[in-house]
Amino acid sequence: MRRLPPLTAIEAFVQVARLGSVKTAAEELALSAPALSRRIQAMERFIGRPLFDRRHQAMQLNGDGERLLAQMAPALDSLTDAVESITSATDVMRLRLGVLPLFATQRLFPRLPALRALYPELHLDIDTAGHGTSRLGEGLDAAIVLQRDVDPALYARRLDRNTIYVIGQRDMTLGDSPITDARQLAMLTALVHRDIPDTFATWRNAAGLGDLEPRAIDHFDSGALMLEAVAQGLGVAFMHANHFEDAHDPRLVRLFDIAVESPYSYWFVCRPRALQQRPVKLFHDWLIAALGLPDD
Repeated sequence: MRRLPPLTAIEAFVQVARLGSVKTAAEELALSAPALSRRIQAMERFIGRPLFDRRHQAMQLNGDGERLLAQMAPALDSLTDAVESITSATDVMRLRLGVLPLFATQRLFPRLPALRALYPELHLDIDTAGHGTSRLGEGLDAAIVLQRDVDPALYARRLDRNTIYVIGQRDMTLGDSPITDARQLAMLTALVHRDIPDTFATWRNAAGLGDLEPRAIDHFDSGALMLEAVAQGLGVAFMHANHFEDAHDPRLVRLFDIAVESPYSYWFVCRPRALQQRPVKLFHDWLIAALGLPDD
């Protein structure tokens, strides 16, 4: 039987060839850059010639590398698909999903019974620890994050576009001194989520109130706790329209009729290769349909 290079070296070669970067390919394969470089070197030693032109941080295929990739990549993909077809035939498929608690409670969990009915074999391990993109491939298969934009080396699908609301306690609009003018914010505490830190400044500037300073700015890492703090009269929250609307909390009210587009969106993110894994693909396609988004 003819000898072949190690499968790990083949996988490393294909990933670097496709992504053009050792760093990005190492992240995709959950390896260190030096470890991946050693696999590439092992591949080149086996072939007996270089396969890449090295240019600073970039790796560009040479002629021999291009010919090898054209024949080897489809074969590796076929192997991956064969393994996936066997493993996905088991009774349980598992997806390790990172998600922010407020998105989970407001927009994901109410829809999950439909997912379970459609794919009873698909089970989710939910992780709300945050830092979703940095843990992809190392504890998480996919994540739903709230960010301005996403690293272009990752697969990312925007799930919404939103408007910043100023959310207050309903009692603030009643009584002898109701809050009706945005300049009254100078008497109040602003509540801001750490994942969307520029919401207050973005709203203030768009509203033409660049010199306005609240009494204080308090930061939270929980959207649910922010909304409860507002309901208890501890301040006003600068959050998204859907955070307010999906709360369905009669204690809360939107203050001021000032529409300001948010620079932040929810995104579904994963490593590009992960989208070919059946649990990730099933959940991704279901989520896009469940949120009423158009197909790519």
